[in-house]
Amino acid sequence: MKAPPPPAAPETPTFDALGLKPELVEALTTLGYEEPTPIQAAALPPLLAQKDLLGIAATGTGKTAAFSLPLLQHLKPGAAAPHGTSALVLVPTRELAMQVSEAIHRYGQKLGVSVLPLYGGQEIGRQLRVLKRGVDVIVATPGRALDHLRRKTLKLDQVQTVVLDEADEMLDMGFADDLEAILSETPEQRQTALFSATLPPRIASIAERHLHEPVRVRIAKEKLEAGEMPRVRQTAYIVPRAFKIATLGRVLDLESPTAAIVFCRTRTEVDELTTSLNGRGWRAHALHGGMSQEQRDRVIKQFKSQAADLLIATDVAARGLDIPRLTHVVNFDVPNAPEAYVHRIGRTGRAGREGVAITLLEPREHRLLRNIERLTGQRIEVSAVPTVSDLRARRLEMIRSSLREALVAGELDAFRGIAEDLSGEFSVMDVAAAAIKLLQEKEDEGKDTAEQEIPQVSAPAERKFPRAERSGPPGRFADRGAERPSRGSRTADRAERGERAERGERSERAPARPQRAPEWNVTRLFIGAGRTAGMRPADLVGAIAGEAGLDSSRIGAIHIADMYSIVEVPEPDAARIISALKGSTLRGRKVTVRRDTRD
Repeated sequence: MKAPPPPAAPETPTFDALGLKPELVEALTTLGYEEPTPIQAAALPPLLAQKDLLGIAATGTGKTAAFSLPLLQHLKPGAAAPHGTSALVLVPTRELAMQVSEAIHRYGQKLGVSVLPLYGGQEIGRQLRVLKRGVDVIVATPGRALDHLRRKTLKLDQVQTVVLDEADEMLDMGFADDLEAILSETPEQRQTALFSATLPPRIASIAERHLHEPVRVRIAKEKLEAGEMPRVRQTAYIVPRAFKIATLGRVLDLESPTAAIVFCRTRTEVDELTTSLNGRGWRAHALHGGMSQEQRDRVIKQFKSQAADLLIATDVAARGLDIPRLTHVVNFDVPNAPEAYVHRIGRTGRAGREGVAITLLEPREHRLLRNIERLTGQRIEVSAVPTVSDLRARRLEMIRSSLREALVAGELDAFRGIAEDLSGEFSVMDVAAAAIKLLQEKEDEGKDTAEQEIPQVSAPAERKFPRAERSGPPGRFADRGAERPSRGSRTADRAERGERAERGERSERAPARPQRAPEWNVTRLFIGAGRTAGMRPADLVGAIAGEAGLDSSRIGAIHIADMYSIVEVPEPDAARIISALKGSTLRGRKVTVRRDTRD
């Protein structure tokens, strides 16, 4: 007796079948959307029914459309009062604010919906003019939204829908208090959607307080079948610091990416690497927080329009960028937080496309790679640095491919006469080899053909620590072999300790148990804003971590006085932190930042 056939998988509903307005369906068709992604198929019905929703899904799964389409479905364009809005979307970064704003504008263009992104770095006069008229949808970073609330230039008493996108990232950046303050200004009777890549206790706590009987949607990570290649091929190269730029150039030559983002830790490194890669013949553009918003917008536009091959960036670009032609992501520096690695490589291999993630790490950073593997549950292949022979073989292979294409294409009659003349004096094989040699020399013009071998470095043996040492205080170092707390929990812990310091409870000076001394010299920074300006430890942690790219676990004691603040940071990082903070705003204004010269 034959076994009954397995039940057929439920068909994914079409956008039209979900009951969306014809204008929205037409916009989706025009944009090339064929059917909802899993998060869209799961989230759209409850959101269209105006229920609250808690959605857990990784970046790049289509969350923006999942919350934007129901938001637009329920909107009455033009109904917002002066300084008011009907819908508020909160996101962690200015890049994501721009992307979400553009997406909502595209989806709702035929409905006549007005959308305004609010983020730091914009000319505030324009924001004030648009807000004065009222806006249907506001997409904002928490800091800028709170700034406008305090200025009384933004009112949220008529908000019907609130969306928290990438909520885990907003908490990691120290925006927990800002979110609470913003949500307290919105009506109790509103629809709220919260989206996050993970569900730590802090996210669950926010959902419990601010969502009313939410529908929970979780989109599991895709599991690969045995033998199936992952969509993102992950490779690491262990290389001495002095040879990292040479290794990067060689790897890029071998990989020949269509387009790639190269992530660095500091702005200075971004600028230096951009100059070096342009000197090697690549079209590379820099992107970091020290650039004006106009400059950053122009760079991203050029990268999307194929006017550049490489985007050299700090983590300011780790969220919010979706470049369809992006084939490679390169970590020139290993991120200290494993979560940052996940966000970085999430820029490629999206929507079913294959991608490549390459990481360059120094021998002492090998354990950082193990931390990433533990978080992702995936093994990262450690490969030998390509040799000069590998590079030459790759260049010859590319020439071979080019010649094969020319032979298949034909149209060689104009060149046969030269070949026939030379074949009377030399063999045909020698004539062909000479032509290939000339072609290679032409290809090598402007490239360093006298490259030296890069030392091959093996991964150091992992040191085994006694159990007593592994059970010591977590945090500072990623290579202690113990499970690290999440970046967000470290940020919250650091902020809590700062609050205690502000109240005079210097608990860090009387620890409950012995702690290892930090492995770096510490210096103190003076920041010309304190309690009077509303400064909080979370503001300082978020600014230093976000603008200077310093892991929050490396930030020391924080003291906030009435008119100024003092922050302890690693001495080697002090100069770039000062430079980064001078180019940004704290609590909505420019502040003095310098080394503390007091005794």
